[in-house]
Amino acid sequence: MTEMETPPSTVRTTCPYCGVGCGVLATPDGKGRATIKGDPDHPANFGRLCSKGSALGETLGLHERLLNPMVRCSNDQMEPVAWSDALDHVAQRLHHIIAKHGRHSVAFYLSGQLLTEDYYVANKLMKGFIGSANVDTNSRLCMSSAVAGHKRAFGSDTVPGNYRDLDKADLLVLVGSNAAWCHPVLYQRILANKRERGAKIIVVDPRRTDTASDADLFLGLKPGTDTALFSGLLVHLAARNAIDRHFIEDHTSGFEDALAQARRIAASVAATALATGLSEADAEAFFRLFAASDKVVTLYSQGVNQSAQGTDKVNAIINCHLATGRIGKPGAGPFSLTGQPNAMGGREVGGLANQLAAHMNFTPPDIDRVRRFWQAPRIATHEGLKAVQMFEAIERGEIKALWVMGTNPAVSLPNADAVRLAMQKLDLLVISDNVRSNDSINAGAHVLLPAQAWGERSGTVTNSERRVSRQRPFMTPAGDAKPDWWIVSEIAKRLGYEGAFSYQSSAEIFREHCCLSSFENNGTRDFDLGAFSEITEDEFNRLPPTLWPARLDTSVSERFFAEGGFFTGDQRARFVAPEIPALRGERSASRPLLLNTGRIRDQWHTMTRTGLSPRLGQHLRFPFVEIHPRDACAAGVVDGGFARLETDFGKCVLKVIVTDRQQPGMLFAPIHWSDETSSSARVGALVAPHIDPYSGQPENKATPVALSLCDYPQYGFALSRDVMSFPESIWWARVAVTGGYGYLLASKRGVQWQAWFNKGCGEHDVAEYLDGAGGIYRAASFDGDRLTRCLFVEPSDRSSDWDVVKALFAVETVNAEQRRLLLSGKALDGIASVGPIVCACFGVGRNTICDALKSGAARSYLDLGTQLKAGTNCGSCIPELRRLVAETLPDEKQNDQREVAMAES
Repeated sequence: MTEMETPPSTVRTTCPYCGVGCGVLATPDGKGRATIKGDPDHPANFGRLCSKGSALGETLGLHERLLNPMVRCSNDQMEPVAWSDALDHVAQRLHHIIAKHGRHSVAFYLSGQLLTEDYYVANKLMKGFIGSANVDTNSRLCMSSAVAGHKRAFGSDTVPGNYRDLDKADLLVLVGSNAAWCHPVLYQRILANKRERGAKIIVVDPRRTDTASDADLFLGLKPGTDTALFSGLLVHLAARNAIDRHFIEDHTSGFEDALAQARRIAASVAATALATGLSEADAEAFFRLFAASDKVVTLYSQGVNQSAQGTDKVNAIINCHLATGRIGKPGAGPFSLTGQPNAMGGREVGGLANQLAAHMNFTPPDIDRVRRFWQAPRIATHEGLKAVQMFEAIERGEIKALWVMGTNPAVSLPNADAVRLAMQKLDLLVISDNVRSNDSINAGAHVLLPAQAWGERSGTVTNSERRVSRQRPFMTPAGDAKPDWWIVSEIAKRLGYEGAFSYQSSAEIFREHCCLSSFENNGTRDFDLGAFSEITEDEFNRLPPTLWPARLDTSVSERFFAEGGFFTGDQRARFVAPEIPALRGERSASRPLLLNTGRIRDQWHTMTRTGLSPRLGQHLRFPFVEIHPRDACAAGVVDGGFARLETDFGKCVLKVIVTDRQQPGMLFAPIHWSDETSSSARVGALVAPHIDPYSGQPENKATPVALSLCDYPQYGFALSRDVMSFPESIWWARVAVTGGYGYLLASKRGVQWQAWFNKGCGEHDVAEYLDGAGGIYRAASFDGDRLTRCLFVEPSDRSSDWDVVKALFAVETVNAEQRRLLLSGKALDGIASVGPIVCACFGVGRNTICDALKSGAARSYLDLGTQLKAGTNCGSCIPELRRLVAETLPDEKQNDQREVAMAES
């Protein structure tokens, strides 16, 4: 089957979300949607999907899609144009800017959402033919510290183990990883190991996340002290002679220097406890358990990487595995959990500004090798600007043209307000994407190029365990959308490089990528897909999920480094002596708290995809900030109220969740909301642009922040078939609903709600209820029997039933009785309020769960699974189910714990 033919009824493809790389079975319905199931034969997930993956079928509509090339005209309006005109315009502008300002005045900013083939062509054009390494990726924000740590220790960016190690380990240490929410399919493998083999789980995190609910030991250390913890562990291992002297002597160098530095950082259990804020008993328990367990996997993610000392944290972890020889063996090794579906593929093709393709570097031999393979006329000879530096250079006027592909830097980068202002200074801003509007596009894009979306694209991605999987098309491309590799190739041809960019398919690009990986390799480089260097179109379409390296002799290495063989000059791993830990941002009287940012369970990045799913928007509907009760009391904020957060870089207003799962002195806010989906919740604007000196990865976990009360006496919500625009004084957050758009609102008194609502209703019938003295206004507009808009505003201590009104909004027609009772905002016959969704996989709400518990139909979370299916798919809601059992039936807590123990035995 060629890429343009109609696909078969059910297609095996790969999920477009996190780095787990789950296999998906997609069955299109012929109406622009598809049924999504997990692929039981894919070795990453064996049929499981998380809530986001399960809801993929709800995100395939065309309503938000960019369908045609657009160019900003002289009247400052974006106008649709033919592809040839858009491509000619971009190429001419790039040629002019390079001729006038030099090749380093141009930059590409890419994404872990791109396929490997897209990434490869973009890097080839910029590094090989334009001749600048100013090409970086949003993967810089999530895993570049892991890359730098790997290269310092191993000589290469090599992940030593694979997912099977999670099944075999006796101890699993999760550091800075809320895997229960962010990598739930892998987390279920970890829990299965705990149930079936008795494996122990240790969670290291400043936040008591849902991952910690299953931990045998939770280490709630102070932010930024991971290096101290693992330095203390290294000292303990050496003092107890729990190290592998033979492995150290035969396969490593630098151990004594690293150990001496570890002693300076944390010379004892007591010193470790003092540095990390842990109790001595907990620190010693961790040390003893690690020392006593031969099979240890340490998994680390954003909590480690997103730090101004992230690389040192990674190396402190790797040092402990090298010292014990627990690397590359079944059930043993350090393991980086990547955030995006193709962060690994981007690393393979040189998607980072400090790499060349095929895991090669900016050394004279590698530069020459890639130059000869590509026959590149002016290959880049030194590293380019990393993400944060790139946008600082734009602000200074040094970069004049930027091409953004598949990402939203005006939201996701730190100091996001400055990023947006910098983008407005560009002479040329080109954005390739599949959405017609986002914060980066609205920053002043000059050209929009419609890219194919998941379900339309064909190519490969690589997951966290080095497994290459196919994304296959199962839908017709929307409008005039094209593959990213095709768009880049067409620009390259217009710049004069037609001979090197005459690709006809993604299979052809993959074949070239594989050839380069094996070119002059002979086992000297880790990354090698030479076994596929002659792959045909049909073989590419049938390509099964495959681990690399897959060398020309067809050998496949499941793991690296068990017997040494590191990719350094002497084939020895390097112990790295980390610097003494210190946070870049210091708290002060005006900024007394530290802000930690991250993801939530059911949303992804800036919600351009997950934000389209009504199911996924119903768990945590509001952009929020978590705060410890002590800090809430000091700031005068209350649970369910609002707070203003202010740093040296920006401001936000967020809903407050008061919880003792948060450390005193620390706040947590999710990253997903943008100016497209909220009035004041673009959290990236708060984050300091401090970066790790080795990786260039920004510190997203510890920005000094002030928090204060933001009092809104009126709360409410609105529903509309179209996007709504609110008065500037209104706080709002958008949430997906069936049939249109939902908005959660908060406001001061005095807003002229009645005039505002009626202005937007046109000729439609309007029904209203107004109680001016009580501060209540409810209104609905109808087009015949169809509800088209509604608005409910009332005092903050009252609340109409959002779920009931939302259910009426979803139906095609409203009968007379429903219309009459609508403005009451209360339950109607046949429509029950399920409450916020707890189990997004099966759409089970909190009210439904609590009703089952109160009625006696369920007495434990296992009963809830039997009765309602809640928690029986990805399992990421199980910790919340347990909490609801404990809150609703406190007398049943011990019984629930017994059932959990039985299930885990």
